[in-house]
This record gives sequence, C-alpha cells and structure tokens, in this order.
Amino acid sequence: MAYRSAADVDLSYVRCLKVLMAGDGLPMVATHDPRLVAIARHLAQRYERSVDDYELQMLYGVRPHAQTDLAARGLRVRVYLPYGTEWFGYFMRRLAERPANLMFFARSLLTRG
Repeated sequence: MAYRSAADVDLSYVRCLKVLMAGDGLPMVATHDPRLVAIARHLAQRYERSVDDYELQMLYGVRPHAQTDLAARGLRVRVYLPYGTEWFGYFMRRLAERPANLMFFARSLLTRG
C-alpha cells in the first residue's frame, strides 16, 4: 500500500518504530524530521533502550547542527555520505522522498558560516 499523505506516512513510520523499539534487534532510525527523531527517542526510553541500543541516521549536509547536537547528547548518530558514480542520483532521490528534506538541506546551505 502506498500512502498518499505525509500524515499517513508518518503514522506508518511511527508504527514501524514501535515494533522495532519493542523488538530484539538494533533499530536504525533514518530521518531528518525533528518530530520523528523526538518520537524515536521517546520510544527508546519507553522500551528501556540505552543510547547504544539504537541509532539515528542522517545524510551528510542535511541538518548538520542537529547531527552534532544529538551526538553531543550521547546519542549514536550515523552520518551517510553518498559517493561513487551514482551519488548525485541517490542524494536527489533522498531529498525528493520528502519535500521537508529539501528545506532541511537548503537551510543547512544558507546557515553555514
């Protein structure tokens, strides 16, 4: 089933997060959305996961200050850097998946000092 609205996508994402956080594996939470990051952190606490029992994943260049801040708080943050001959297409697909990703990336470019 393909979800058409952002709200439906987010609800599905949170349902999946709950399953992952309640399970035995290592949840790898890939999002740049601050609200979904906060929900993931809340669920990790609810299911008594330590900071070593899940990780947050973000693309290099998208919300770099948030990445630094989360890591400074002791959270495990994995930053992905697309490379190779297909890096540009990969990067553009990730940005296109959610219009908010493009805003995060543009804001990051504009606020670099």
